[in-house]
Amino acid sequence: MKKLILTFVTASIAMAPAYAGNWTQFRGPDGSGIATDKNIPVKLDARKSVQWKIDLPGRGLSSPIIVGNRVFVSAASGPDQTRLHVFCFDAKTGKTIWERQFWATGRTMSHSKTCVAAPTPVSDGKRLYVTYSSNDLICLDLDGNLKWLRGLTLDYPNASNSLGMASSPVVAGDTLVLQVENDSESFAAGIDVMTGANRWKQNRPKAANWTSPVISKLGSRKIILLQSSAGVHAIEPRTGVEVWYYGGGASTIPSTAVAANGVVFVPSHGITALKPGDGTKEAVELWRSGQLAPGTSSPIAFGGRVYIVNKAGALTCGDAGNGDRLWQLRMKGPFTASPVAANGHIYCVNEKGLLQVADISKPEGEIVSTLDLKDTVLGTPSIGAGAVFIRSDAHLWKIGG
Repeated sequence: MKKLILTFVTASIAMAPAYAGNWTQFRGPDGSGIATDKNIPVKLDARKSVQWKIDLPGRGLSSPIIVGNRVFVSAASGPDQTRLHVFCFDAKTGKTIWERQFWATGRTMSHSKTCVAAPTPVSDGKRLYVTYSSNDLICLDLDGNLKWLRGLTLDYPNASNSLGMASSPVVAGDTLVLQVENDSESFAAGIDVMTGANRWKQNRPKAANWTSPVISKLGSRKIILLQSSAGVHAIEPRTGVEVWYYGGGASTIPSTAVAANGVVFVPSHGITALKPGDGTKEAVELWRSGQLAPGTSSPIAFGGRVYIVNKAGALTCGDAGNGDRLWQLRMKGPFTASPVAANGHIYCVNEKGLLQVADISKPEGEIVSTLDLKDTVLGTPSIGAGAVFIRSDAHLWKIGG
C-alpha cells in the first residue's frame, strides 16, 4: 500500500449505546430505508413540528446519521469545496458538540446539482467513517478524535469522474466497504476499520456509477451487494470473494437495490426480484416489472410490498411476491431523495423541500400531512431519536421528537 497516511490518537474510543433508534448509514438499518423507531410524528405542523434548524457552512447531499443522542453530518465549503467538515450535534437540542475540518487531497470538481459532500457517513457505533467525492476517507471516534485518514487519490490517481462521486460506504463487522466506480480506475475495496489499510481490492466495471453498497443476508452471513451497469455482485465483506451474481444490468443513477426477507429487489428493467444463488451461481430471477420502475429514488420493501417513487413523482405500491402494481399515489415532485418509512408511513421530501407523509395502510395510500421547509433538499431523510432529520444545502432540520 503506497502513500498510506495513518494517524493514531491515544484518546479512548467513545462507546455508543445500542439504541433502537440508531440510523447509522445511508438509508438506515442495512440500507433498508425502514426505521425501528415507532414514535415518529405523522401529523406535521409548520409551527410545532420543527424542533430545531441549524445553519451549515457548506453544501452537502449526504444524509445525517444518528448514533444514540448524537447526529453526525458532513459538509464541504469554499469556492472549490476543498474544505471538508464533519459535525456532531446533540440530537435533542441541536447544540454543536464538536466540529472537525480537513483539506481535500483529491479532485473536487462535480456537477452543479451535486457536491463534494455527497456520500453519507457510516458508523459502527464506535467510530465514524466519512468519505467525500474527493476520495478522502476519514475515521474519527464519536468524540471527534482522528483515528486515521486516507487520501485515496494518492493511491489511485485516476479514480474520479468530472461529475463527482456519491457512493456511500457500509460497515460489516471489521470491514468498511467502498465503491469507487468511474470511467477509468474503477474499483471496490474492503478497508480494515482499525487501520485504514486495504483488506482487499477488486476491479469493477469501467463506467460512472453513483450507487451504494447494500447489506444483505445469506443465512446467518452478512453479504455486500455491489450494483453497477453490469448487474449485481454479492461478495463476502471481509474477503471480497463473490458469492452470487446477477448479470442483467442495473441502474447507476443512483437508485440502489434493497433486500428484504431473502429477496433482493434490483432497479433493473423496472424492478427485478432475485433469489440469491448458491456458491457462485447466478441468482434466480423471481419476477420483473416495468410498472415498478423507480426514478432517482431507491425502493423500499416490507410487509409483502415494494414501494417506489417513479419519474413522474408517484408513490407506487407493488406486490413483493409477483411484481403486480397495486396502487399509485400522486405526490408533488420532483424527487431526488429516497423515501424512508416508519410505523406504517412513508416520508418523501421533494427537491423544493416539501415533506410529504403517506399512510400506506390505506387501500390506495393517502397523504396525511405535509411540511414545507422552503429550501432545496436533495439528500435522503434520516429517522432516529424519535424524529425525522432532513439536510438541505444550507441547513439541518429536526422534525418532531
